[in-house]
Amino acid sequence: MAAASPVVEVSLDVDDLQLRSGTTAEQNPPVVKKKPPPESNEGIRVRQLVILSFWAIVAILGIPIWLWTTSIHRARLPLQEMMDWAAGRACRPSFPLQIVVEGPLLPESEVLRIVRATQHALDDRNDFSLHHLRLRVGNSHVPLNASQRQETEQDRQADSSSGHISTTEEMALKITLIPNGGLTAAHAEFQTQSASLNVVYPPSSAPLASSTSFPLANYIAAQLQDLFAEEQALIALALTASPASTSGHQSSASTGPSSLSSSPTAVGSKDNRLGRARSISPELAARLASRNSQALKYSPTYHITISLFSPNAWPSSWDIEAAIAEYLAPLIRSASVISNFTIDTQTQLYASFSPSVQPPEYDASRDVWTLRAEDLGGFINAAEWPLSPSIGAGPTLNFIIYVPDPATSPLMIKDSHANSWMIPQWGGVVILNPPSPARLNQVQAKGLSKEDIQPALLVFSHQLLSFLGTPESPPSIPLKLQTLTRLRAVSLLLSASSTMGSLARLTIALPSIAIPETVSTAVEATLQHLGRSCTALKNGEFSTALDNAKTAEMAAERGFFEKSMVGQLYFPDEHKVAVYLPLLGPVGVPLIMSALKELRRIWMVRRSRSSN
Repeated sequence: MAAASPVVEVSLDVDDLQLRSGTTAEQNPPVVKKKPPPESNEGIRVRQLVILSFWAIVAILGIPIWLWTTSIHRARLPLQEMMDWAAGRACRPSFPLQIVVEGPLLPESEVLRIVRATQHALDDRNDFSLHHLRLRVGNSHVPLNASQRQETEQDRQADSSSGHISTTEEMALKITLIPNGGLTAAHAEFQTQSASLNVVYPPSSAPLASSTSFPLANYIAAQLQDLFAEEQALIALALTASPASTSGHQSSASTGPSSLSSSPTAVGSKDNRLGRARSISPELAARLASRNSQALKYSPTYHITISLFSPNAWPSSWDIEAAIAEYLAPLIRSASVISNFTIDTQTQLYASFSPSVQPPEYDASRDVWTLRAEDLGGFINAAEWPLSPSIGAGPTLNFIIYVPDPATSPLMIKDSHANSWMIPQWGGVVILNPPSPARLNQVQAKGLSKEDIQPALLVFSHQLLSFLGTPESPPSIPLKLQTLTRLRAVSLLLSASSTMGSLARLTIALPSIAIPETVSTAVEATLQHLGRSCTALKNGEFSTALDNAKTAEMAAERGFFEKSMVGQLYFPDEHKVAVYLPLLGPVGVPLIMSALKELRRIWMVRRSRSSN
């Protein structure tokens, strides 16, 4: 066992404890936190000058430089005028067509009476006030005696006061009156190569001096109304579908298929605002929609590629340059007032049509080979035929001449027995069958002459007019091109007006978008040429109207698609915050905090002074 430890007794007095505790407190005094020495006035002034200098640099140099480098220049735009053009308040286009009436075998007084009566008949029949025909007497007539000249001068003054004669308008049509005693009724003869119409009538239908309405006038008025009916419908539909007549926006230079297929009720209700009293028939609207689906959108330049394909080694040559110069170039020159055209040619031998097309079938009843109509869509062998989709700035029209193998010729389309077809908004195909076996060896030796190519180029001419959007009704090519001039003028005018409205709405909706001076210059040029185009339309100067409308459309597109504007359309404010915060945060926080502390110190000093 361990030994027990001794117990020590300690007795302390209370006074002794108090003495010891006091001694300990004296040896360990409480710790007092030392205050910094008071800041001198010189130090306070230096600190204030440092803070003030930083803020002065920010205010005098930093902010102006930042505003100068990040400021957005917005050129002044006539927004109200632009919106007026888009809404159709600045211009209400009209189409006065001047028609000259001549009577080489008639005295001028009789021609003038026929013109006056026909004008009254036209005014009674016309239900589209924006498109109206104006008749005037030409210079070809039988010389008059003194009394006839006086009577004719009075008639001329009466017609001039009624506003039917104009010397500044372009002639849309010339009517030649030809009396023929061997006829019982009048009939009209259209000239396909000129804008002229011969009206042959029996002399018994000639009007009396006091007559204002007679069968000949009604017949001429009916012929003119039928001649320009399709043009009136196309213009009415273009105005109806345009944002210039509605509140919507549609930037298109041509009337779209959707607008052409509008219901007659809707078309009629909108046309009432445009001066048209009746709606377009569903049959006419469907026909116009079908033709418009094939036409190309307007372009200042079109490229035409004429290609020759053959599944064998013939023809090794073709006289295409001479054929184009004789059969296609005249139409190109006439249409050049509307658009520019470039033409190139190419040939490829041993080029068979697409393998997805079933081989031609032999029709023993007609002794021909036929292709099914449902295979025409896949006839083009895009994998092997070198057909470029587009060359240059404008769209490309591909015209293909396919010479089949003599073993499978003549080759035609089944049921229709045609040898050509159109591919909407792309081009056309003509199957040029080789000559008979008796002439085949002779033709193979010299290739295809321009006479052999003539049928194909004539088909391409008609297809080209369809692609340009010409109407069917005028049988004369000059009349078709005149109608196309008016249609293009109004469509480009409406398209440029719509673009002005879109640019104005964009400027208002995005106040932070930059508007350079080039946009202001383009807008000014657009509005100037729009006004000139509208005035030229009202004056009947349609070529001038088209030229100004083309210039206005190009200027409007140039201003709307300005590169500096397009680049800022997708620059949101969140992106600006994400860019500035990492740069301004480390610099701005110390400056702001130091300024706040100094302001708080000044406030405390003033408070202490006021309390004392």
